[in-house]
Amino acid sequence: MKVAIDMGTSSGATPATLDLEELLATRLLVQGNSGSGKSHLLRRLLEQSAPWVQQCIIDPEGDFTTLSERYGHQVIDATRTEAELTRIAARVRQHRVSVVLNLEGLDVEQQMRAAAAFLGGMFDADRDFWYPVLVVVDEAQLFAPSVAGEVSDEARKLSLGAMTNLMCRGRKRGLAGVIATQRLAKLAKNVAAEASNFLMGRTFLDIDMARAADLLGMEKRQAEQFRDLARGHFVALGPAISRRPLPVTIGEVVTSARSTSPKLTPLPEAPADAADLIFTASPEEATRPVVRRPPPPPPPSTNDLLAQLSRARPPEVEAAPQSLFPEIDEAERDAQIDEIMAELLGDPDASFRTVAVLYQDFLVRCRIRRVPGEPPALPAFKRKLAVARVAPDAATVQSDGWQQALALSETLTDDVQGVFLVLAQAALSGAPCPSDATLARLYGTHSASRARRLLTWFEERGLLVVRLDFRNNRVVAFPDLGVETAPGDPNGPDTLEDQRGAAE
Repeated sequence: MKVAIDMGTSSGATPATLDLEELLATRLLVQGNSGSGKSHLLRRLLEQSAPWVQQCIIDPEGDFTTLSERYGHQVIDATRTEAELTRIAARVRQHRVSVVLNLEGLDVEQQMRAAAAFLGGMFDADRDFWYPVLVVVDEAQLFAPSVAGEVSDEARKLSLGAMTNLMCRGRKRGLAGVIATQRLAKLAKNVAAEASNFLMGRTFLDIDMARAADLLGMEKRQAEQFRDLARGHFVALGPAISRRPLPVTIGEVVTSARSTSPKLTPLPEAPADAADLIFTASPEEATRPVVRRPPPPPPPSTNDLLAQLSRARPPEVEAAPQSLFPEIDEAERDAQIDEIMAELLGDPDASFRTVAVLYQDFLVRCRIRRVPGEPPALPAFKRKLAVARVAPDAATVQSDGWQQALALSETLTDDVQGVFLVLAQAALSGAPCPSDATLARLYGTHSASRARRLLTWFEERGLLVVRLDFRNNRVVAFPDLGVETAPGDPNGPDTLEDQRGAAE
């Protein structure tokens, strides 16, 4: 599906459009000095594309938080731990929520660490949640600097690595980077080089004008035009915009930034007692405590460090942690989760739905039932799903053979564990071997031939042995368990589904 984003007008009042699907595949770089209209351009892009794609904005100044009022973006305050930001980012990708990471109020190093943790959580999300996301990073030179600054090397490496992953490896994970910088010379080259679309605004330094002209394929004598560009005027090039350098005037926006450009305001008339107003404290000021941050302690000397290391450590007595939250009855919680899994699999079409869709349905049911605590993560859910599809009786669950079958199933991938456990249950209980239709449904397909190929794959791994009796009924034996199924017709109906329907 082709979506044309209206960015404004080009020469001759022709609409300047941007192909959103192409942008997601080729990324975008915006350059312009302070006051050239970069933030206005990003806001126009975000407003026009909000109905079509999930968005994530890394906002160092808190200017884009106003998008939440009209377009429903969730504002994430970055004054959290790095681990918490990483987990939030993973849930953002899972639930496809547009967000603004507000870094306002943090110093530069804290902003770099918070942005690195959040981008890392989005980059490392599970493959089932690799949906398209437009990741906009304003003032990108702060997070991917070309040279070391006053921040620590660790913070710089974390932030630069996250930005490199976004621009170099993010496309396959659905992450489309849109980065804006004041100067290309301040931005790391390996981050800037991955963008295929460019919007170059006003700049004055010769090195920046020459580099902008070089990226747009323009001659050096044409670089002077970047000095004369007005606010909100850019030169565009790229597969998502234009195959030739195209002057673009960015259109109007609906929302506004919290910070605005300074404007001249008339000075107030000077009062006669100006000195008293300055040097005399008001009554409210006198009662307000003065808060001063203590200076950082001096670093310990080498002798102090050696003395601390050589000092014997007293035995630590671990105190029992006191929880601020009410204790959760784990047995009751597990019972609720088991009931939800049973309801989930009660749907006849559940076997043919993807794990990602089933997991989303499971999370919604957990919220409706108000299940306490964190819901099981996706890997744990896959394991519970495989066991729930078998639904063994109480005697089988308590047997040593079933525990050994569970241990063997852990060596298999998630999509085939349910088939293996159904065969193992039939062997432990002496039931007939399930038909091809039953195995195919458990495998999530309608093809009986795929079910037979899966049995062959199990046999090649040495997990079971398949044989036919003189009536061409199938018997599956498990050498590690010392049991085998009763003969069963491989061409028979889906008996397991019929038994469940009768029980319900």
